[in-house]
Amino acid sequence: MSLVRLKIKGISYSQTQNGAYALILNEVDGDRKLPIVIGAFEAQSIAIALEKEIKPPRPLTHDLFKNFAERFDISVKQVIIHKLVDGVFYSSIICERDKIEEIIDARTSDAIALALRFNAPIFTYRTILDKAGIFLKFSSKEKEKEDSDDSIMVNEILQEGETVEISSQSSESYQELSLDELHSELDKAVASEDYEKAAKLRDEISKRK
Repeated sequence: MSLVRLKIKGISYSQTQNGAYALILNEVDGDRKLPIVIGAFEAQSIAIALEKEIKPPRPLTHDLFKNFAERFDISVKQVIIHKLVDGVFYSSIICERDKIEEIIDARTSDAIALALRFNAPIFTYRTILDKAGIFLKFSSKEKEKEDSDDSIMVNEILQEGETVEISSQSSESYQELSLDELHSELDKAVASEDYEKAAKLRDEISKRK
C-alpha cells in the first residue's frame, strides 16, 4: 500500500470535545488534512516539541523516553499511522538498534510526540487519508497568512467527508508589555510549566523581532 508523508499543521482546542485538542496533519504533497483528537497532556508535549524556544525545567515523559532511548542507542526511524477503526487512529513506531528494526505499537499522539523529538518522518497509508482526510476551507484573510504562519485554529471537527470552516481566535494580548517584560513573563511561565501561556508569549516576542 502507498504511504503518504504528513507534517504537523497546527494544534488547537477542540470545542466539540471538552478537554480535548485537535491535531491537524497535512499531507506534504497535497492539500488534504488529517484531524486527530488528542488529550491535553499529549497536545502540550507536541506543542513544546514544536516550540524550539521553550525548554521545560524538567524532562516531560516523552523527553524522558528520548533520553532513555538514546542512552541505549535506540533511534526512532519513522512513525506510521496504519489503521483507523471507529474513529480511532492506530500507529506504529519504527525503531532501530544495532541495525535491527523493531515495530512498537503506540497511541498516535505519543508516536507523533516522539517523532518530533527524533526528527523522524510521519506517514499514513493513502487509504486512510482517502477515508478520513478533509479539505480545510480558509477565508481569504486566513489564506494569505497560511504560508507565513503554520498555526491554525480549528473550531470544529466535523464528520468524515465534511468541510471544516476556519476562523481566527484572538490570543491573550501582551501588546502592552515591553520586550524585557515579555522575556521575564516567558521565563516565569516555563518555570511554572504553564506552556500554553509560554507559547503565546513566545509568539508575541517573535512578532517584535
